[in-house]
Amino acid sequence: MRSTTAARLAHAAASTLLSLALASPGASQEQDTRVAPGLVEGEVITFETIDKLRPYLPKPFWSNRDFFFYEGMQLEIGPTQSDYSPADAYKAATAQFRGQPRIGPDNSLENFVAGQPFPMDQIDCLGDPQAGVKLMWNHSYSWKGAGATDVNFYYSYWDRGEELPLYYQGHAGGIQLSHRVEPHYLKNKGDIFRGEKRKSAGGPTVEAPFDARGIMLLSYRYKSSDKPRSEAKNDDTWVYVPTLRRVRRISTAQRTDSISGTDFTFDDLFSFNGIVPQYEWECLGEMQLVGPMNTKVKAYPYDPRHSFGPYGLSFADDRWELRDAVLVRMIPKNSDHPYHHKDIYFDKQTMTAMYSFAYDRKQELWKVIWHNKRWSEDHSLTGDFYPGWKGVEEPRDLTIVSDMIANVQTGTGNRIEFWDRKGTAFKSKGKIRRFIDVGRLTKGR
Repeated sequence: MRSTTAARLAHAAASTLLSLALASPGASQEQDTRVAPGLVEGEVITFETIDKLRPYLPKPFWSNRDFFFYEGMQLEIGPTQSDYSPADAYKAATAQFRGQPRIGPDNSLENFVAGQPFPMDQIDCLGDPQAGVKLMWNHSYSWKGAGATDVNFYYSYWDRGEELPLYYQGHAGGIQLSHRVEPHYLKNKGDIFRGEKRKSAGGPTVEAPFDARGIMLLSYRYKSSDKPRSEAKNDDTWVYVPTLRRVRRISTAQRTDSISGTDFTFDDLFSFNGIVPQYEWECLGEMQLVGPMNTKVKAYPYDPRHSFGPYGLSFADDRWELRDAVLVRMIPKNSDHPYHHKDIYFDKQTMTAMYSFAYDRKQELWKVIWHNKRWSEDHSLTGDFYPGWKGVEEPRDLTIVSDMIANVQTGTGNRIEFWDRKGTAFKSKGKIRRFIDVGRLTKGR
């Protein structure tokens, strides 16, 4: 029984924390000095003045604002349309392979090597019937550095404003194994190792609570997941279970399952961390939105006691910015999926998610998901936390550092904090080989 509990805890950690290695920004855009009517850079929005934000928030978010806005909040309006364009190597790869990728059968991706698959200036949201899936491939292959190295995480559970005793704490890491943009890897078509079949690998080590301490995981995502569903290989995950002193292989096929009693599913992380061909995609329009983009506060692991409002699910004490956004609707192809659809609002420049809204099978709003981010070139919080590496001297990564989900039907929710997330590369291929070796899970145990 104890080993089963440990495996369930591991499964939850795997789905959440492998994903710390797999998301971040995309396309290039120049600085835009436009100012939104009613919003002034440097202005502090309080609970009494939140009406100023209403024109620049998704309607479902505004309708559920009691989860996120509260008495005493101090929301700072930051710069408008800041330049968060990606690293030069990503831009160069996008230019080098421009026009080669294409959408294949079953929303698959063909002929892709590296960079942004479909340059944003060529996507017509309302005029191109493939615009939605093109945007999702841009999200899937948005600039994320080399992965996410040595990330500290804290995963908490909330019920109507009360933090529950169930939580996970530890550290995680990941590596992007293919479609890399560094010039020395492009000589091998973007792969680190010859004949590579994996897209990425990574996983967490759980340090707390006590009954989960020592659990270690390693997950692989395969290149074939870009192919039609009939040809795709599911992720593989291995878990070291301390009570058994052995490694077990666990299934990650059911990506729509709830994660160990949380409101997240496997695919909800970063708003979408799933397999693109498993869904239909529709681009619904473009707009301007305000939201947290480059945090000015410290949370876990820098400040484990930072307050996220009375419900524990708010970024309203941080800096928000006005951004050009695009709305994409996700429609599951599998009839047993718990969602009827999910609407995801992406920042156009980086293709990182700002907000998403999941609807149940009755088409009633079920979950609100949103995120905070940190800019690699902003050293104001902790100094130079995100160094460059060979081929990428300036990372230029707008990396997600927190996911929040609010179940508007039950009042419950979850928060994941990992404020020290960075995508700096491993120092050698030898270190990469040791990290992605399943055998490392038992070494030293």
